[in-house]
Amino acid sequence: TNERTRPHAHAHAHAHIPHASQMLSFARIASRVACPRPAALPARRHNSDSLIDAPRRIFSEEHHLFRDMCRKWVQKEVVPFHAQWEEDGQVPRDLWRSAGSHGLLAANCPEEYGGSDSGILTAAIVWEELSYAGATGPGFALHSDIVMPYILHYGSTDQKSRLLPLLASGEMVGAIAMTEPAAGSDLQGIQTHAAKKGNNWILNGSKTFITNGQHADVVIVVAKTDASKGAHGISLFLVERGMGGFSRGRNLKKLGLRAQDTSELFFEDVELPPSALLGEEGKGFYYLMQELPQERLLIADISVSAAEAAFEITRTHVKERQAFGKPLSKQQVLRHRLAELKTEIVVGRTFLDHCLDLHSRQELTTSTASMAKYWCSDLQWRVLDECVQLHGGVGYMWEYAVCRGLADARVQRIYGGTNEIMKELISRDL
Repeated sequence: TNERTRPHAHAHAHAHIPHASQMLSFARIASRVACPRPAALPARRHNSDSLIDAPRRIFSEEHHLFRDMCRKWVQKEVVPFHAQWEEDGQVPRDLWRSAGSHGLLAANCPEEYGGSDSGILTAAIVWEELSYAGATGPGFALHSDIVMPYILHYGSTDQKSRLLPLLASGEMVGAIAMTEPAAGSDLQGIQTHAAKKGNNWILNGSKTFITNGQHADVVIVVAKTDASKGAHGISLFLVERGMGGFSRGRNLKKLGLRAQDTSELFFEDVELPPSALLGEEGKGFYYLMQELPQERLLIADISVSAAEAAFEITRTHVKERQAFGKPLSKQQVLRHRLAELKTEIVVGRTFLDHCLDLHSRQELTTSTASMAKYWCSDLQWRVLDECVQLHGGVGYMWEYAVCRGLADARVQRIYGGTNEIMKELISRDL
């Protein structure tokens, strides 16, 4: 339904979903349970809510089994409680542990570090299923597919063996701190800095708009280590909960993504050991440029999935809503508008699946990822705006999914690099 239940309290129904005693390989996760599709979701979508009237060929049968398990988990563990989490401004900590025990975190992490090593397509299923459900609170994508890859790709053996298993299980939550009050897309403009003190580093500065900021146990902090070298003077540091001088500000109130904790972080003479440096000194900007395409891809996929879900909700509304003695769907102008929306969404999904396929083969370029991020997030905004219009006055009410979806959509064109920056990146390859 369009209206949602607002429970007075939440209590996870863990007993109804089988838990893994340890992180499993993808094949074991996928074959563990073949869950029935929730009745509220259309069964004809070939184990996905894509509007393409054919199977999405990038996914295997094992992927479909994994999607069913993921969908069942989202419907039981997330959907009934999400409205309350929006009031709270964050999801409960035990949700992370539940996700970890069900193999929903760390798809791209090797089994030796607690992951399932099942690849980007498995990770995408988790992004998509949360997006189909309108569940923007759990910051799993940033945790698993933005933070963990930095540690996996650039961390020392000790950093990987100590942190990755805890992140994969959900015992630890990860965040990355790039944005500052005076520096957003221009990463070279950051003011946070780290200076050497003997063998240690002294970190000072502040960050803002940090996803998972309240829950985070480990934060990858972008800081200048040599201001005279520009991009070559930026390094990455691992700052952990409890370190002296590291504090969190308020949990920020936002237009959308209200169940996702987003915070200010402060660093006042935080003394870091040499082991806190992630990768090599001065290589931070290079690492960021290497990892940002995956971040932009996941934003694009979340955008298309949200557009698909909004379309399905709106199509149902237009068929059921009566005006002038007949369903809105009998009005030719509205049918044609739905036809236009479906076509635009299918074009977006087709391109996005192509990008997922490229990335699964490590062939996704910065330019193509930028195209996906800007075009698909713009698409999401256009679709949600039109879906609200097609709902009429009720579409402006917060209890309706399209209203929340419109609020959630706005930031997609901003974070991960604004869409204006995406166009500049694309233009460099012309």
